[in-house]
Amino acid sequence: MSLDISARLSAIDWQQTGDELGAEGHALLPGLITTSECAQLAAMYGNESLFRSRVVMARHGFGQGEYQYFHYPLPDLIAQLREALYPRLVTIANHWHALMGLDTRFPATHQAFIERCHAAGQQRPTPLLLRYGPGDYNCLHQDLYGDEVFPLQVVLLLSEPGRDFDGGEFVMTEQRPRMQSRPMVLPLRQGDAAVIAVHHRPVQGTRGSYRVNLRHGVSRIRSGSRFTAGIVFHDAT
Repeated sequence: MSLDISARLSAIDWQQTGDELGAEGHALLPGLITTSECAQLAAMYGNESLFRSRVVMARHGFGQGEYQYFHYPLPDLIAQLREALYPRLVTIANHWHALMGLDTRFPATHQAFIERCHAAGQQRPTPLLLRYGPGDYNCLHQDLYGDEVFPLQVVLLLSEPGRDFDGGEFVMTEQRPRMQSRPMVLPLRQGDAAVIAVHHRPVQGTRGSYRVNLRHGVSRIRSGSRFTAGIVFHDAT
């Protein structure tokens, strides 16, 4: 792992990150990657040899725009971030599962978790790049690819709002039992990361913790071009 990546992650207040995730289902990590790294990742989109598949959202009713899943081996920066972020998040993930009454616990290293995914038939890598142009958007969704699901994932904004594109806000909704959905807009800038709940998070109620359901998406791009990278920790069937 790059010492620079390790130093960046070590500088983050992970207690605060866990508190924000517990309260809102998301937490921002400002300036996690550099503008140069953003440009390098976005430029990969045109290199088909890096990807295992391409999805045109309109064909599937997912929205408009497109995305591509990397194949193994992953690009160095994506692989390093996936490997290094996991142990910072696994304690939160296990705590959430305990609060939600779920039996599954996650191993200390990402490699051990990936081995469990592969043993369950989930062998296709899930980190991806997304590209949006004018009029594109991403419907609210959850990134579930099999029975093995790590409850947190990371989104990296590679383009600068107001310069590279307008519109295209990253949005989430939270649905609590017998309540209307709560909308959230995450104020991401270029190089920022957001740690978000994949599908559920625990909320303390009068009779203990219960699960709330979350989805995420991207509002319509009014102009310009928007690139995003997604780091999902479980692999796909």
